[in-house]
Amino acid sequence: MTAFFQSLGLPFEAAWLISTIAGILLIALPLMLSVAMIIYVDRKIWAAMALRRGPNVVGPLGLLQSFADGLKVFLQETIVPTAANKGIFLIGPVVTFTVTLLAWAVIPFNSGAILADINVGLLYVLAISSLGVYGTIMAGWASNSKYPFFSAMRASAQMISYEVSIGFILICVVLWAGSFNLGTIVSAQKGHVFGILNGFGFNPLLFPMWVLFLISGMAETQRAPFDLCEAESELVAGYQTEYSSMAFALFWLGEYGNVLLMCALNATLFWGGYLPPLDIPVLYMVPGVIWLLLKIFFFFFVFSWVKATVPRYRYDQLMRLGWKIFLPLSLLFVFLVSGYLMATGHFA
Repeated sequence: MTAFFQSLGLPFEAAWLISTIAGILLIALPLMLSVAMIIYVDRKIWAAMALRRGPNVVGPLGLLQSFADGLKVFLQETIVPTAANKGIFLIGPVVTFTVTLLAWAVIPFNSGAILADINVGLLYVLAISSLGVYGTIMAGWASNSKYPFFSAMRASAQMISYEVSIGFILICVVLWAGSFNLGTIVSAQKGHVFGILNGFGFNPLLFPMWVLFLISGMAETQRAPFDLCEAESELVAGYQTEYSSMAFALFWLGEYGNVLLMCALNATLFWGGYLPPLDIPVLYMVPGVIWLLLKIFFFFFVFSWVKATVPRYRYDQLMRLGWKIFLPLSLLFVFLVSGYLMATGHFA
């Protein structure tokens, strides 16, 4: 894109700046629209599984329901509790929302279609996603209320617990791909199994790691059955209890943006990203971004399916799953994968 603006007679610095801003907008604006529509889809999936109709009044088929909700919260008053730390109280939702957008910078939407093609893209995603908990902690502490504070404590313990497992799971992917660059990881999955199946998920050694990554992603994004941070029977609405208006909306946008990011990482790291499922020339006629969006939507359906059908865990069960099951399993597979790759001369 920089070359295009240079061809219009702009100097390199100006062309780079304009192309970078354009790239950010090309990701951020469709993402915000996607979040609005994905909330609608989420509610429709829950309704279908409970034999209800879901949103069906605002706009055709209820498609404008999310925009009506957005307008409603925009027009509401932002109420800050008297005893709250006002500055940190207002910064919390901004941090959650901003961190969500930053992580999308390194997701490859097609071959060469990536905003920041850095060599340590996977480490960048890990670093950025770990910052998301700060918004929750700031909101819980600054509210100066017991339930939000308990929620913030739960959130920090939960995200740290599952990030450990996610780190070991990603080591297996990096060992096989030989790179932290997400574009290279996608390319390494081309014809990975039998020369025709695109995706590490088809590999018997990496498929269990994908299952662990999917479940850990649900815990990381605080989706049911791991939504202990906002368990309404215990904590009212958790860290969001004292929030209203656009501050509350930013938490929602951040939460669903994180869910979409986790769906994109599932597709990119284990199921070929923008590659078609089969390494057949005719399938490459479909643009890579379409394949990626189809995979993201499939994983989002799985997230919604689980939320609609699986009861919430107790907090001790959540911690036990993370530390006593996922951590040992992910460590075991690091040894198995690295041992297999060394035995087969993969690193030669």
